[in-house]
Amino acid sequence: MTKRPDMIPLFVLTGFLGAGKTTLLNQLLHDPAMAGTAVIINEFGSVGLDHLFIEVKDQNTVLLSSGCLCCTVRGELVSTLEDLLRDVDNGRIPAFSRVVIETTGLADPAPVLQSVLGHPYLNLRYRLQGVMTLVDGVNGEATLDANLEAVKQAAVADVLVLTKSDLLADQPEVLDGLKARLYRLNPYARILDAAKGEATPHQLLDLTGFVTAPKLSEVTAWLQSEHAADHHHHDHHHGHHHHHHHDPDRHDAHIRAFSLLTDVPIAASALELFIDLLRSAHGPNLLRVKGLVKLADHDDQPILLHGVQHVFHPPVRLAQWPDADHRTRVVFITRNLDEEFVQGLWKALTGQPQIDRPDAAALADNPLSLRR
Repeated sequence: MTKRPDMIPLFVLTGFLGAGKTTLLNQLLHDPAMAGTAVIINEFGSVGLDHLFIEVKDQNTVLLSSGCLCCTVRGELVSTLEDLLRDVDNGRIPAFSRVVIETTGLADPAPVLQSVLGHPYLNLRYRLQGVMTLVDGVNGEATLDANLEAVKQAAVADVLVLTKSDLLADQPEVLDGLKARLYRLNPYARILDAAKGEATPHQLLDLTGFVTAPKLSEVTAWLQSEHAADHHHHDHHHGHHHHHHHDPDRHDAHIRAFSLLTDVPIAASALELFIDLLRSAHGPNLLRVKGLVKLADHDDQPILLHGVQHVFHPPVRLAQWPDADHRTRVVFITRNLDEEFVQGLWKALTGQPQIDRPDAAALADNPLSLRR
């Protein structure tokens, strides 16, 4: 019998225009730890230039089309990833250890993630390892104010990499304010400082943000959300007041992070209905969902749940709980979706008491009635 090939880790490198993605990618590719990396560059516009600045020292690194693999998201990205596999399987190119997709600075990263998470064949061969988002330390605040794409890039990240912080040596309050804002936007992502040498291959290749069978310690770290909510209004009390913190039209009034916590085991059918109703009515607003769920049939073996917008990876049952906390813990990063609504839907479908409980059967017949 033919052994199934090992799954290939896939990373998404994103960040708004000018954040320094190409610079960081060059630094990573020069490290021996990055040997055997295939690079896909998605550029905006009819003439691609970024690939001209990617320097490759390792002959095992797979680069196509004069040094890069330029593609657009969805259809062409899927075809590109399939072609890479076909070329390796047929011996036309060397086997590669991982894939790094560098998106254009104007990209919403969600379609890239969906292209992999939602494709049955790619799911068999690629393992979506995580999202690395670069944030310009100097221009980060203004960029987040003006561009929803930049907000989405930060919200879906597993790790946030600050660049150009060395240019703010005499303005530490600017960097502190940006870090506080990023924490409010995505309290579950690590923040690394590239100028301090923290964005190393070791730090970045160790991501397990989207892995279907992650390290239990990584799951635990991602789910430390019950404390995060308490810090939303207390993480920056050093006398630095920024107008966007209190302006309801700014991004943190629309994109928020919260968690669903309960000790009551639920039926698998209730979980499935909850996911189906939520993503059918509010899929585009679910920037990131990840968590552990206690099911009634095997309450000692939680289900690992994660998804991006309307695409959810098939749930995976873990052999054991990652820590002493055996509650259901699901983290949401959403856009224009109230925590109270998600909590109410969950309670309605799992039989937990609440005031003005909606009728679950009616919701199932008409998912669009969930829109607010």
